[in-house]
This record gives sequence, C-alpha cells and structure tokens, in this order.
Amino acid sequence: MRGLFITGTDTGAGKSILTASLLAAMSAAGEPVVAHKPAVTGLDEPPGGGGWPADHELLGLAAGMDPQDVSPLLFGPAVSPHLAARLAGVTLDPSRIVAGALGQAARGTLVVEGIGGLLVPLTDEFTVRDLAVELKLPLLIAARPGLGTINHSLLALEAARSAGLQVRALVLTPWPQQPSEMELSNRAAIARLGAVDVHTLPEVRGRSRAALAIAGEELPWRDWLAAG
Repeated sequence: MRGLFITGTDTGAGKSILTASLLAAMSAAGEPVVAHKPAVTGLDEPPGGGGWPADHELLGLAAGMDPQDVSPLLFGPAVSPHLAARLAGVTLDPSRIVAGALGQAARGTLVVEGIGGLLVPLTDEFTVRDLAVELKLPLLIAARPGLGTINHSLLALEAARSAGLQVRALVLTPWPQQPSEMELSNRAAIARLGAVDVHTLPEVRGRSRAALAIAGEELPWRDWLAAG
C-alpha cells in the first residue's frame, strides 16, 4: 500500500497543516491522493487561530475531496475520540476503523492523519499507534520547533519505533524565517539524539490549496513514498 501516516508529538503540533500541504503538493504533481482521518473531534469549538477550517474540511480542500469522505466519524466535544464516542452514545469498533482506512487505499495514495499523538485512544483499547501498525504505512511526525520539542519528539520516536513503525522523518512546523539559536539547536539535537531526518515546514502563506501545495513541495515527499 502506497502512502504515509502523519502523527504529531501532541495536539496542535501542526500535523493537519503538514498533512494538507503534502496532499496539495501531491495532487498538484498528479499523484492520485486520498485523504483520511479516522475521526475529528472538537467541532463544537469556535475555529482556532490561523483561519483554517476543521480538519476534515482542510484535508478535503487539499486533496480535492468531499470533506464527508475524509472522516467517517465527526464529534462535537474537544476530547479524545474514545471519550467523544462515549459521550455521543456510540461504540467504536477497531476493526471498522481499520477497514475504513484500508477501503480508501484502493482509490490512490493514502495519506492518513492521526488524532493527537500516537498514544491517543481511539477506543478504550485501541490507540492511534495501533491503527498505524495495522496500516503498515511509513510515519511522519509533526513537532513544534520551540521549547520542549526535544523531549516530546524523542518520546514520539521511541513510541513509534517500539511498535515497529518506520519513521521517515520528523518535521518541525511552523519553522520561522529567522530561527533562533534555540530552534536551530533543537533541530540538530533531535536529528542527532533521535537518529532521524529532520525537515522544516514554514508557516503557509495564504489559505488556499495553491499555497498549501507550494509549502508541501518543499518537502521530499517523493522520496518518502518511494522508500515505502
């Protein structure tokens, strides 16, 4: 199966923008891409900073898909999926979550965005990491460039590798035009201590599919897919 699985060191680490940028760049280059996010929560909350739409709408925009086809599970409360489902009176079945993602893979290159970090529970007994393991897709990790990112990034790498996941790269985002000494040091430390390729994604200039594609094209996504 051709594709990538994008996770983050935490909620709000930039994985949705990273995923959308990659989808838009791939689509613009003629790659037949399919976006998938198993669940979206927090739809009752006001839009976050930056003017971006909800995740399933953003990924739909980037991939040229109907947002309803991106995420099968939509919840209002800003909580983890296992709690959101419980509050909604819904029972989530891990096998159906996996099947939903695999069903999308028949349509093209599958780009999956997880929810929060790898150990976020999708059900009481099934985590985002478990889904990544089932899908067997190479992993990208989105991380913040600032204070605390070394520890968060190394923990995410350890969690991924201990489950046998293949990490293609870690991407620091949004990367400033003039990074500070700390940010440069963070990048070097993560690469050295984590034995991982570290790339950067700057803040996307504009709120369009074209702007996302320009940002995504700066990343070596062709190499990441070819190495799969």
